[in-house]
Amino acid sequence: MALDYGPLLLFAGVYFTFNLYAATAVLMAAVIIAVVTEFAVVRKVSPMLIMTTLFVLPFGGLTLWLTSDIFIKIKPSVLYLTMAAILVGGLFSGRLFIKFLFGQLFQLPDEAWRTLTLRMSAFFIGLAILNLVVWRNFSEGTWVLFKVFGVVALTMIFMLAQTPFIARHQIERDNPPSAS
Repeated sequence: MALDYGPLLLFAGVYFTFNLYAATAVLMAAVIIAVVTEFAVVRKVSPMLIMTTLFVLPFGGLTLWLTSDIFIKIKPSVLYLTMAAILVGGLFSGRLFIKFLFGQLFQLPDEAWRTLTLRMSAFFIGLAILNLVVWRNFSEGTWVLFKVFGVVALTMIFMLAQTPFIARHQIERDNPPSAS
């Protein structure tokens, strides 16, 4: 979790200490360090961290190069819309990418994975719109707080709200009896 949320916390800390451009530079460095660290420790990098890095670097780079905050502020919406498109595109191509991400945690029938994919896609679209609303209608500081803490809280609430659905459709794993 430190690798997932550490860069965001650094972003907020540097933003409130310095400014958005310094925070963006630190965020870019932090995601690279997170990728290298995760690979060094577990010999693989989570798909979410890879995708985040692939968006932070170009959007952050444009923010710094052009000294325009629009790129870093629009990045979350573009990322969320891309994730929704990937999930829905997977459905149309017969792939359940959400199963790939969460299949280690729980087992569901494919129909439940499809429903969860649609729910998560709708959630990402909602986050994309909400990011735009907050960015365009509130102060930059409020947007940073929303990005760092609000999105995390909304994601946790969304995932907790899916718990009854997941529990209802959970396929029990075969647990061989232990030898005593």
